[in-house]
Amino acid sequence: MSFRLSQRDKDIIAFINQFRAVDRDSLVDLFFKQLKSPVNACNSVMVRLYRLGVIERTQQYSPTVYLPVDAKIKKNSQKILHFLSILDVYKQMCTYSTPKHVIVEDKPTGRKGGIEPDLFCIFKGSPFWIEIQRNQYSEQKMQAKINLYEEFFFSNEWKALHWQPKDRSSIFPSVILITPIRYAVSSDHFRVIQVGSIPELMEKSKSNNNQQRKVKPVIHSSSNGVKVNLT
Repeated sequence: MSFRLSQRDKDIIAFINQFRAVDRDSLVDLFFKQLKSPVNACNSVMVRLYRLGVIERTQQYSPTVYLPVDAKIKKNSQKILHFLSILDVYKQMCTYSTPKHVIVEDKPTGRKGGIEPDLFCIFKGSPFWIEIQRNQYSEQKMQAKINLYEEFFFSNEWKALHWQPKDRSSIFPSVILITPIRYAVSSDHFRVIQVGSIPELMEKSKSNNNQQRKVKPVIHSSSNGVKVNLT
């Protein structure tokens, strides 16, 4: 079949391939919001792309969810809800700043049994590995997950990841646990941040920044010169 795809068509197909499962309303928000009738325009485009055979779809959900043509998940799989939750986190981030270097189900070790965060991205200039925990797990299981990150930290393999800055020292990403439950887990080597959502993360960041701005230096004179205490 011979057909021509617009740049928007190609962007939509690439986005679906990247996130594995994308609902119609998310496509409206990300690709059609500026149009006069965004829902109708999206429906028209997606029907055309489906009939061309360049995307798949499942109507087990409402609104319709679109999948890559080579999707290895069944159209009624619970895995679709997992991918939609990753997409939801990405969309939350986009309301503040579009993330860069986005990798869905990142496997930075390249080995089975290593860390497998649901999402990697550089958000507002900082790298993050994001774990989305919708179910409750034991403290031991969650700490075991953090221990895997520590193993990777000590391997130093992360310093060669493709997104690392070329002009300064390598950075080990902070680990964000998006969870409605707070776990007693931590690391001495990198930040572990537990929040219920990206808006909560941004509020925490804003609050921390405000507190830092309120701290005023106290200057003490001494025989050795000037000493500054930030307390």
